[in-house]
Amino acid sequence: MSASAHRPRRSCLYMPGANPRALEKAKTLPADTLIFDLEDAVAPDAKIEARDTVCDAVKAGGYGNREVVVRVNGLDTEWGLDDMKAAVAAGPDAILAPKVIDGGDIDRLDDAMSRAGAPDTMGLWVMIEMPKAILNIQDIAEAVGRTRLSAFVMGTNDLAKELRGVNDPPLRTAFQTSLGLSVAAARAYDLLAIDGVFNGIGDEEGLTAECHQGRLMGFDGKTLIHPSQLAAANKIFAPTDADVEQAKAVIEAFADPANAGKGVLKVNGKMTELLHLEEAKRTVDVAAAIAAMDS
Repeated sequence: MSASAHRPRRSCLYMPGANPRALEKAKTLPADTLIFDLEDAVAPDAKIEARDTVCDAVKAGGYGNREVVVRVNGLDTEWGLDDMKAAVAAGPDAILAPKVIDGGDIDRLDDAMSRAGAPDTMGLWVMIEMPKAILNIQDIAEAVGRTRLSAFVMGTNDLAKELRGVNDPPLRTAFQTSLGLSVAAARAYDLLAIDGVFNGIGDEEGLTAECHQGRLMGFDGKTLIHPSQLAAANKIFAPTDADVEQAKAVIEAFADPANAGKGVLKVNGKMTELLHLEEAKRTVDVAAAIAAMDS
């Protein structure tokens, strides 16, 4: 697993690309990732101006150690290819593409990034928000071996529309199959998995519950629509102090020469197998990355 995989993505905040003040304010917000949006957050008649605004902001920088991602319009739209060219030239950490449905879409997006001059280090994130994407989730994930694909971002609002499902946060009954399959595919192919948005701005209890649900399901973090949601996501998707201490104890126990060759140990009263060692190391690495970012 690459070092970038341990980079915190607890909070991934959408910022409307047509709002220069919001892009400037983002420089002061405690978000792990900023997603500058050219798609859903921008009206058709404002798309071109928003593209220029976002790309100028990315080029100018000033976002510190926050990860910067640009969500472009789909390649099948009138803005998509120009979005891709301009966004790649601006130099964000990753491009986020909407409404993919199969592995062929990933190949086309990766090719478009290459033609636009994207370096190999620029990631490709994709929205998982269409029923066909869920049915083809393994085909999409398998593209990681031949493309820049690095993250799944759940688009639960679009999924609700396409599935004709009723959103009942924090249970999210209609999404359980889609969320579970997406996390499974992400883990099988070493991709990031970012949970969908919570629409209730000001509903702290609902947001907290939904963040806890996403964390329990295995998501790395959550997409957010308002700065007021940052604190909850940053807290819930971070390892707790108890998690870190237990992880360190597991690492120390397996490093003890007296335990050489043992596959199962008792650590602080808990049965711990060798398979837990990798997760313990990841927990410590993530906690260290969060501490470095917060400092």
